[in-house]
Amino acid sequence: MTQSILTRRRFFVGGALGTGALALGGASVFVRQTDLEAILHSAEVLTMSAQRKLLAQWPLAREFTVADISPTFRVNGTHVPESDEYTALLENGFADWRLKVVGLVDRPLALCLSDLRKLPSRTQITRHDCVEGWSAIGQWTGVPLGPILKAAGLKPNARFVVFHCADELERTLDGSGRYYESIDLGDAFHPQTILAYAMNGADLSVGHGAPLRLRVERQLGYKQAKYLMGIEVVDNFDRFFGGKGGFWEDRGYEWYAGI
Repeated sequence: MTQSILTRRRFFVGGALGTGALALGGASVFVRQTDLEAILHSAEVLTMSAQRKLLAQWPLAREFTVADISPTFRVNGTHVPESDEYTALLENGFADWRLKVVGLVDRPLALCLSDLRKLPSRTQITRHDCVEGWSAIGQWTGVPLGPILKAAGLKPNARFVVFHCADELERTLDGSGRYYESIDLGDAFHPQTILAYAMNGADLSVGHGAPLRLRVERQLGYKQAKYLMGIEVVDNFDRFFGGKGGFWEDRGYEWYAGI
């Protein structure tokens, strides 16, 4: 993530949460930042509840044709993770990479790329909508997340799936700059939620998240975590850095980014 993008995102978040007044019926009502955050959170909960009711029958996000694929699909966020671990994996063609599935599961998994490629796959052409205002259409091929979770066996108290990534957007001693994301089980088992290892008919490029990235097509771009290293099934986010369920969520973005 370049400094300019990081600064711009912080400006957007700060602008939303730092505003001291709301216009109601032509009058300005001044509120504290904590009160405004509570209002925004309430709106997020209502949005998620309404959308879940509307989407109760698991409708798919719109899919497109090969002719609709964008000639350019911007590389956003990290272009290449800088960690020594990722560098070593990349130099070895990800032969030593393993996707670990841990947490509230009966059977922890460690899957290599060849394991994933042997599983039933799904290919979908969808539109990626970025919170920064741009969109692009790409073709993704990967493994649906639901069957992997079923193979691991979810414990009764499982509620969320956390995705741990290799990219670190901010150098921090406590690791809070490491990118992570999360979704609930409703989105995890949606048929279009896949772990993608290919894009536009070719292996996933480093810029677009090699060796594996999340595609959760009914949410905004920052939920589509790149450079996946592990999946952890949990019942809450309390022990993850800011406790909001994601890198950008810890910095003020909404956890549920439904389109």
